[in-house]
Amino acid sequence: MSTGSIFLLPNGTWFVELLVFIIILYVVSKYALPKMNAMIEARQDKIRTALQAADEARCAADAAGDERARVLNEAREQARDIVANAQALSDQVKAESAGRGQVEYDRIVGQANAEVASARQRAIDEASAKIGEIVFDLVAKVVGREVDQSAHQDLVREAVAALSAEAQRESNR
Repeated sequence: MSTGSIFLLPNGTWFVELLVFIIILYVVSKYALPKMNAMIEARQDKIRTALQAADEARCAADAAGDERARVLNEAREQARDIVANAQALSDQVKAESAGRGQVEYDRIVGQANAEVASARQRAIDEASAKIGEIVFDLVAKVVGREVDQSAHQDLVREAVAALSAEAQRESNR
């Protein structure tokens, strides 16, 4: 048997290949592997930072959503308050207007009643004076002589007082 035919026995080439492999392994582990590890760690840090930033952004978005909902609810509440205040103010203005209208109505009716009473009194006074003249004329014609108006003034006053009392009773009804 020749030594070249035995496959499992190492020869000189095998030792050289082993030496080259160990040198390449040493160079790769000494120079290339640390750079690659540093790049991998840098990439992992970048990814970790991006994930943290995404988590923070998600939390900030959630907080902003909560804040937006809170502000929206406050705005709705303020709008409800404004509408309620406007309605209350409207009701108050209506009530005040109705009150002023009633006061003005009462004033106008009172003034009209006073004018009617004054006109009634003037009419009664004028009618009394006319009735007094008519009565004197009638009495003068009936009696056939002239009646002294100053002598019968008491009778005229009593008749006028009776007419005034009658008018007052009718106006109170």
